[in-house]
Amino acid sequence: MPDPLKYAVIERERRYVLARLPDGVSAVREIVDRYLVNTRLRLREVRESDGTVVRKLAHKVRLTDGPAEVASTNFYLDEQEWAVLVALPARVLRKRRHLVRRDGTLVAIDEHEDGTLVAEIDDGEHPSQDVPEWLDILEDVSDQERWTGAHLAR
Repeated sequence: MPDPLKYAVIERERRYVLARLPDGVSAVREIVDRYLVNTRLRLREVRESDGTVVRKLAHKVRLTDGPAEVASTNFYLDEQEWAVLVALPARVLRKRRHLVRRDGTLVAIDEHEDGTLVAEIDDGEHPSQDVPEWLDILEDVSDQERWTGAHLAR
């Protein structure tokens, strides 16, 4: 049997609810995620500040019991592929992503429609517990299912 994770990228993400957006935002993106019902698939549309639109299909497989470590495979979609897949039943999550790179750490901070700020730090192949002191953290929600995109989607 072939390895189902052969082309996947391992994501080790830590998540924190923040009190405020930190200084130093270098980019802002508008994101619409569509979690396809009864699957592990997510359609994502990203609108860059320059007007560029990127659409992709992600397949996410949990590697542990919690949401902090997943194997993710992405496929970039053209207009026709997007049109076919976007018609499928899905739960939707809209957010504005603020990127902050400071002290060698990249933090993606998602601003949800209700104003909640959730910071994500992807540790990749090098798990870490280091938390930038410039993040005004209210709560570490890395292991809480209710703070995953799939759970937040409506």
